[in-house]
Amino acid sequence: MQFTDRLFEKYHTVWRKNHEHPFVKELGAGTLDPDKFRFYMIQDYLYLIDYSKLFALGAVKAPNLEVMTVFANLLYYTMNEEMALHRKYASRFGITEKELEEAKHSPVTLAYTHYMLAVAQNGSIAELAAAHLACAWSYWEIGCELAEIPGAKNHELYGDWVKTYSSEEFGQSAQWNLDLLNQLAEGKPESELQRLEEIFLNTTRFEYMFWDMAYHQQMWPMDEQVTA
Repeated sequence: MQFTDRLFEKYHTVWRKNHEHPFVKELGAGTLDPDKFRFYMIQDYLYLIDYSKLFALGAVKAPNLEVMTVFANLLYYTMNEEMALHRKYASRFGITEKELEEAKHSPVTLAYTHYMLAVAQNGSIAELAAAHLACAWSYWEIGCELAEIPGAKNHELYGDWVKTYSSEEFGQSAQWNLDLLNQLAEGKPESELQRLEEIFLNTTRFEYMFWDMAYHQQMWPMDEQVTA
């Protein structure tokens, strides 16, 4: 059994909660409130900026050219393919470039990205790989699952999102993540594997919190009391 098979088997119940979140369900059905999706796209754009930094750190920490190449490919795909989708949606939803540049992180976005970056900066290359796996892996699975819903890939607002995350290109990107962690976990003692499990579980939980944050459009609870 590969290490990612072990993760899936152990945390399948937690994993499925992301697929079953109302944001994901309504996105696939085409009934999601556009304001919620707009909020999500802005926060996810901010998330992807920090997510890309993980891959840059991975290239720095890579033990060999093969792993460095994987991280370079992941960095290129995220910044040039995935973020392109967000810029396209920004225009469609009336989000200006200025709004994207000046957007503030929600508490969940801030906590999630800071957790991943802390793991990446302070931990091993395997811990770094575990930190970014849940996002790519779950989006690929969710994208493929939603693509099976009749009409989801052609929805006027959400079809491009479904097509992107169910695409062969994104699937290849997700598979790079899976293969990399399996490679890096091979031969490690049980204590280290349990640490990788903990990181994966935490980021899976953060994935759920991110969907929930977007669905309820949650920013800081005292923002209205803060003046510039």
